[in-house]
Amino acid sequence: MKKLILTFSLSLLGFTAFAQTAYEKAMTEKITKVEGQKSAEEFTALANDFDRIGNKEKSQWLPYYYAGFATIQKGRSMMQSGKTAELDPVVAEAEKYIAKAEELSPNNAELYILKKMASGLKMMVDPMTRYMSEAPVAQKSLAKAQELDPNNPRITLLKAEDLYFTPEQFGGSKVKGAELFKKALEQFETYKPKTALDPNWGKAEAQYFLSQK
Repeated sequence: MKKLILTFSLSLLGFTAFAQTAYEKAMTEKITKVEGQKSAEEFTALANDFDRIGNKEKSQWLPYYYAGFATIQKGRSMMQSGKTAELDPVVAEAEKYIAKAEELSPNNAELYILKKMASGLKMMVDPMTRYMSEAPVAQKSLAKAQELDPNNPRITLLKAEDLYFTPEQFGGSKVKGAELFKKALEQFETYKPKTALDPNWGKAEAQYFLSQK
């Protein structure tokens, strides 16, 4: 009887390990695609894939995180194409995914980073009228992320972007932005994600901005 129980336990352990490996394999495959996507349609498909993984792996926050991140990247792609008037539904979709992730992992710096990015997109729909309402929300989210994870290079990256794209008369500076991009790269050299699936994006973006003359 004991041998039977042991055999069953080992079989169950093997099945669990297989299930975890299948989850990690599916996530890794999708994560590697996030930074390589270009079109809004590609980002939508990727977000849907992550959402399906999240609905299956109900205790995991990362699938919903990446669904939110892919949706935000979709919004950034649309913004670059001049489709800022269409961003509100995209932000709402991203916020839905962020909320799902936050239920599973509250007080998570990476989620506050996404919240900051979502607020920035929302502001771009109508910067003149939305700056007063969305800028404080974005900065509050970034400050909370900083409090939770002070050495996170993605926080420095977003600060660098803000400085880089803000006109000098409003306190911005491409030179100061470049200094923060350099700091972000330094942080990327020492910052270690908690797991192989945790967020690790941003280094290529910092390198890109520093390559611009």
